[in-house]
Amino acid sequence: MPELILIILAAYLVGALPCGVILTRLSGAGDIRSSGSGNIGATNVYRVAGRKLGVLTLVCDALKGVLPVLLAAQWGHLPEPQVALVALAVFLGHCYPIYLGFKGGKGVATALGIFIVLSPLTVACLVAIFIALVAIWRYISLGSICAAAAAPLLIFWFERSTALVGATFFIAAIVIWRHRENISRLIGGTENRFRV
Repeated sequence: MPELILIILAAYLVGALPCGVILTRLSGAGDIRSSGSGNIGATNVYRVAGRKLGVLTLVCDALKGVLPVLLAAQWGHLPEPQVALVALAVFLGHCYPIYLGFKGGKGVATALGIFIVLSPLTVACLVAIFIALVAIWRYISLGSICAAAAAPLLIFWFERSTALVGATFFIAAIVIWRHRENISRLIGGTENRFRV
């Protein structure tokens, strides 16, 4: 049990690394939290600091999800319920990072990394949903919200794991909750459209 607590804590601290803030500061673009929407995620970095930094932020945030969960599942050989706890710790680290006063991102990229390890088939379906919705309506937030809503059903369909379904419901609920302002703007017709 003490080892599991240390693993979960380490996963949280990895997830809490604010990649968007670090990358924009290193590039000389300033503090991303004071620009655009103020969010530390890839979409805001893309809009404020450009495509390269936006993509790099996406990759780094996803890797934060991949590495701890992969190590727990493949190297640590932890049972599935414990792997689910590690996944939740990484995700919560990104959304509520101790390094930034618990004010983090919306969790989409880190959740993507988590599910790449837990259920690649689910990721394939979620990416298809996301791309289709963004291609049609040009709203990143809409694609993210709908993909999050579909995730628990897909995890249940492909994995049939109570632990993973429970963790996925929790992750999906937080992703949607953290998009509540976007939902209001979508309803009001004031949400920013994505432009390549």
